[in-house]
Amino acid sequence: MERDDAGLVSILVRLSFTIQASMTAIAAEHDLSATQARLLGILRDREPTMAGLARFLGLDKSSITGLVDRAERRDLVRRIAAQRDGRSVQVAITPHGRQLIDACARAIEEQVGALLDGFTDAERRRLAALAGRVVLKDAEIKGVDLLTGAWPG
Repeated sequence: MERDDAGLVSILVRLSFTIQASMTAIAAEHDLSATQARLLGILRDREPTMAGLARFLGLDKSSITGLVDRAERRDLVRRIAAQRDGRSVQVAITPHGRQLIDACARAIEEQVGALLDGFTDAERRRLAALAGRVVLKDAEIKGVDLLTGAWPG
């Protein structure tokens, strides 16, 4: 850290705990683990390779394989042949998986949105812009281009 950002980092960590607690509870209400909900959230608008998923989720190859295997058995995702590389496998969300994650997303938007009660429109836009920069930086570090949807591996 270039500056004395310990207070900022602390509040960001506490914010992440707040958001993660909401997401974990909502996922559990829909019989999903937090990691399964993250997986389905990623698959809402893209079909990454297994390697891309592992990189984004920070999981090793065997962990991502187990996660996708379990989700596939529940008809949440399906594997498809990669379009660019026949040796790779992409993962796509199923209609059942989409239905579950859409319900989770609505509940998360409601619950987390309630935390923003009292914020002005300008404050909401500023928070979104700043948080978006953090998310983009994280994606850059991981080699994921969120703007174009390009995934590594």
